[in-house]
Amino acid sequence: MKKENKLLNIGVLGCGQISQAAHFDSIRRSRNAHLYAICDVDEYLLGRMNAIYEPDKVYTDYDQMLADLSVDAVVIGIADQFHVEAAKQAVRAGKHVLVEKPLGVSIEEVEELKELVDRTDLKVQVGNMKRYDPGIVAAKEFVDHEMGEIIGLKAWYCDSTYRYTVTENVQPVIIPGKNMKRPAGDPKANKERYYILGHGSHLFDTARYLGGNIVSVKAWNTQKFGAYCWFITAEFESGFVAQLDLTIAVRMDWHEGFQIYGEFGSIMGKTYNPWTLKSSDVEIFKASDNSYHRPLGADGHFYRLQIEGFADSVLHNKPGVGAIEDGMATMRAMLAVEESVKTGNTIYLSDVSGPL
Repeated sequence: MKKENKLLNIGVLGCGQISQAAHFDSIRRSRNAHLYAICDVDEYLLGRMNAIYEPDKVYTDYDQMLADLSVDAVVIGIADQFHVEAAKQAVRAGKHVLVEKPLGVSIEEVEELKELVDRTDLKVQVGNMKRYDPGIVAAKEFVDHEMGEIIGLKAWYCDSTYRYTVTENVQPVIIPGKNMKRPAGDPKANKERYYILGHGSHLFDTARYLGGNIVSVKAWNTQKFGAYCWFITAEFESGFVAQLDLTIAVRMDWHEGFQIYGEFGSIMGKTYNPWTLKSSDVEIFKASDNSYHRPLGADGHFYRLQIEGFADSVLHNKPGVGAIEDGMATMRAMLAVEESVKTGNTIYLSDVSGPL
């Protein structure tokens, strides 16, 4: 079979919420991937997913799925604390990897993963699906090709107190497992850490995708009435300063977006609750024609677009979007924010180490 006609056979590790809400359906909808296998230690949940999504194979043992020569790649949709080890196992088995964000929970473990990946020709991509949001992609194209130098950027990610009401209406009904593998302790007990990992990873990745590498951060955190607010000043490599806002949760609708001011134009973007699968509303002002441009972004299924982009990178050796280096840089930014809040100092990303 010619490579260009091949579907990417994907094995999904984990039958929890992210796989049920995003990955299983996205793979089945994609033009170039096939849901070949599902793996989970919870036999009850695995059986339910097998009945619904009908993969070719099911496994309760991850090593057995990795040993299956028909598996080309794995999607890792399990707890953050298990991401890196699962990715390492897949790479050692010769499988390409799409791993959910955040990439890991310590700088050292992701550096070890990168060293392992660098000795192979395998693709390892971090699941920051917002890079496939058509509105954000249009903004990125303008930044790269027409905007000229950036003088300032603002970005915000503000989860809403009403988010779960909306999410429960638009997500598929999630089937809970009876014997799912869980990390030790309660990862949600430390709210600062949990919010930074789960939500901050999106904010920093979008800011980096649009603005480039972050050099340093100075951050403040305010906690009141059960809400957490980080205001962050970030210095970017290309010589501008950004203001970033991470607030969990605002007393209003989902509030996420960005503004970018450049040499030959500006951009304003509004991003929606991701489970509505709606492309960001982006308004681009181009000084070249003194006009505003608003891309439609009719196909807002960025989870499916992410799978298709990943499959294209493997099958046709196209550049990946959201590579392992991006996942590492986002982790460094999150750790630097944590350190800056503790010390009150400006923290350089190159100086951080240790766990989040």
